[in-house]
Amino acid sequence: MNKEYYVLSYFCFTPIENPERFREEQHLYCLEKNLRGRIKIAPEGINGKLSGKKEACEAYLRDLMKDPRFTDITVHWHENDSYASEKLHVRVKKEIINAGLPHIKPYEKTGIFITPKEFEAMIEEDDVVILDVRSDYETAVGRFKNSLVLPIKNFREFPDHLSTLQKYKDNRLVVCCTGGVKDAKATSYLLSQGFEKVYQIRGGILGYAKGTDGCAFEGTCYVFDNRLTTKINKKKSTVISECYVCHQPSNRMVNCANMVCNRHVPICEPCGNNLQGACSSPCQQSTHKRPYDGTGYYVKKSNGYNPYKDAKRDR
Repeated sequence: MNKEYYVLSYFCFTPIENPERFREEQHLYCLEKNLRGRIKIAPEGINGKLSGKKEACEAYLRDLMKDPRFTDITVHWHENDSYASEKLHVRVKKEIINAGLPHIKPYEKTGIFITPKEFEAMIEEDDVVILDVRSDYETAVGRFKNSLVLPIKNFREFPDHLSTLQKYKDNRLVVCCTGGVKDAKATSYLLSQGFEKVYQIRGGILGYAKGTDGCAFEGTCYVFDNRLTTKINKKKSTVISECYVCHQPSNRMVNCANMVCNRHVPICEPCGNNLQGACSSPCQQSTHKRPYDGTGYYVKKSNGYNPYKDAKRDR
């Protein structure tokens, strides 16, 4: 059954000379189309996640790609029952992905793009190393078999592990993340540090899933919307993570119901019900605990939010 709404995730590294002006144009366009979500705009490009009616989302992408700066945009989408966000935020940032590397410009030089099929052929070869640059809570629930996982809480910590990667300088490094935006930045950075054989899957893990049956992936892939995780391996379902509470196998990712904690962890359904969405008894007793609806995903409420607040130009 077709659903009425789309959720779009997209990015494009491309020079933007006047980010503030472009931010205003994007904000006004989203207001006209009644799109909600967040868009980051920086001198290095655009990175967004929007949701809305199918026709509005299709029009947004069509009009954005009319601009020659964004013809090479990477897009992932899925159908949804409703909006995935109740707010619209369009902001200018130093980077479209927070890496602390604004001087690194993937649109000038980045890793070699490979197709999902090329990736599956490469990983059978001895000199290939799969480098996962996602956060630890993402890799805990799903990753490529035999991939190199870094102990990072967020992508900004990635450059701190350069010394760990030096021993792989003669290998072919295939860098992977969820949708591809971190791949582009990470491969560009590695090239600037003297690595020469650096590759990336076009569209990241989600791109790999579209082009294959996903057999090289174990577990499920963490995504930043109300699904929380999505299946990649279409032939074999595996669980590589365990419940944070009882330590039984579980890939049911939740955000702790205690908004002060908000920990991203796997919690099985019985433990989730027992603790009412919290990750521990103290979090269950917290005065900051949110009502648990059985999903472990909490959409931020509007709370009087005015979407026209930052719309600086006349409509």
